[in-house]
Amino acid sequence: MAPVVVLVGAPGAGKSTVGPALAAALRVGFCDTDAEVEVAAGRSIFDVFVESGEAAFRELERVAVQDALAGCDGVVSLGGGAVLDAGTRGSLAGCPVVWLRVGLATAAARVGLNTARPLLLGNVRGQLSKLLEDRAALYAQVARATVDTDQLDPDAVVAAVLVALGLDRPA
Repeated sequence: MAPVVVLVGAPGAGKSTVGPALAAALRVGFCDTDAEVEVAAGRSIFDVFVESGEAAFRELERVAVQDALAGCDGVVSLGGGAVLDAGTRGSLAGCPVVWLRVGLATAAARVGLNTARPLLLGNVRGQLSKLLEDRAALYAQVARATVDTDQLDPDAVVAAVLVALGLDRPA
């Protein structure tokens, strides 16, 4: 079993919105590794960060990603920081990974002052800017295709992903 599409990208790129829509378009299942982390931890990602720290969260995330890559035959949406793990990057080799790339202004507008995102607490725009800069090369490294989401609504992003991976042709 292997995923049909794996979505990566920063917070605000649209992974959690586009993933289910893409899965519906492809008539396959959807797995969001952030949701899987919350189920495994029995608490929110924010609470894991606050109560146990980022290292504990990253370990839960690593396991959730490996489980999703091994057990989901549909669309998999990875948490924005999943690519920080070298093992995860290695596991993504050969997978149909699409980087949903987002610019700072759009990411900030989409995320807003979302306090459920622990890495963005404080100066959201400043944190996003650093995060986008720090992770861009990692997203590019694992991606087979890149879709810029700034000017696109979710349906247009789904269409662009299908085209980018050559999945837009009738079966």
